[in-house]
Parts: sequence; structure tokens; C-alpha cells
Amino acid sequence: MRTAICATTAQAVAGIQDGSTVLVGGFGMAGMPVQLIDALIDQGASDLTVVSNNAGNGDTGLAALLAKGRVRKIVCSFPRQSDSWVFDGLYRQGRIELEVVPQGTLAERMRAAGAGIGAFFSPTGVGTPLAEGKETRQIDGRSYVLEHPIKGDVALIGAHRADRMGNLVYRKTARNFGPVMATAATLVVAQVHAVVETGELDPEAVVTPSIYVDRVVAV
Repeated sequence: MRTAICATTAQAVAGIQDGSTVLVGGFGMAGMPVQLIDALIDQGASDLTVVSNNAGNGDTGLAALLAKGRVRKIVCSFPRQSDSWVFDGLYRQGRIELEVVPQGTLAERMRAAGAGIGAFFSPTGVGTPLAEGKETRQIDGRSYVLEHPIKGDVALIGAHRADRMGNLVYRKTARNFGPVMATAATLVVAQVHAVVETGELDPEAVVTPSIYVDRVVAV
């Protein structure tokens, strides 16, 4: 199926269902698809599970989605920063679930989903509360914990530019989780700064091929 070039962010997030697992790109605010999240707020989907590196910053982007009460659970590496007061308040009130996943493990669990890997063993988290209830195994004298893939119903990611086929290039650290999230979700929506004609992007610079991208919108 060809990538759809959407005229509006509302069109880009149309059809996202209540109860969806939504992968949200961004390292803090770097690369966060803020306009797509704003459109998702307007669209109204609720009871969401959100997978992201952080649990929102300030009052915009992911934090705004949390503040609307649309998120049932968040899976992230860094739930608390100096400006994560929205998540902090919800968590203390018992209004949101939290699963903490080490950053490298978070990326690898999504990469595993995209690669069709059933599960993998990682040394990260062994002997800590993060390993409780998980299978552990000794391999070559070292302890490992079994981790399962994270697959999304939807991925909302931010890229720098796309061509009309849907190939994506990123800008510096704004790249972060976008490439692995694009492989790990059923519906992948990318917001970009510009859509250029096919052939204008250097093929050697394309990080996410169009085969992984369902919808693109320029913001």
C-alpha cells in the first residue's frame, strides 16, 4: 500500500481506536511529534497505552495528552524530570499505570517487534525490581532476563523530511526512537517539516524506507 500524504494532522490520525497502544517518538521534546499528538487529543481516542522515552515534558505534547486523561498506562524509561509535573500528579493520584523499562531495553524491545523476534535475553535489570516475575537464565556464566517485544497499534513519529513515496530522513538527535518505532507498529504516521518530490532525497541518507510508513503530514 502506498504512503498517504495527508493534507492535515486530523487526517493523519483519523481512525485511531480507543485502547490502542501508541508508540510516541521523542527524546524529551527532541523529535516529539507534537502536532500529531495535538491532533490525537482533538480526535478523542482514549484508554491508550503510550510507549515513549519520557512521560511528558511541561504542558505540551505528550504531557497535554496525559492531562486530558486519555492515557491508561505509560511505558517509558524516564517518567520523572523537573518538568514532568503532569505525569507526577496523575501517578500520585493513582490515575495512570507505569511500566519502567531501561532505555536500551525499550529500544530493543521495539526493534525485536519489527524484526519478528519472539523474545530476547538481556543482562540489563538483573537483580533489580525490574526483573521481578521475569524468566532469568545463566548464559556463559552471566545472568540474563527475558524481555518480550513491544508492538504498537500506532506509531507517531517526527522526521525532518519525506519524499512523496514516504521515505524519511531525520535531523540529528531528533532521530532517536523514530526508526525502531516505524518498524514496530501496524499504522505508522510521520510528521515532517517538508515533503519533497521523489528523487530529491539522497537514497544513502534515507533512514526509514517508505515500506514502513503509512501516512505523512507536513507541519
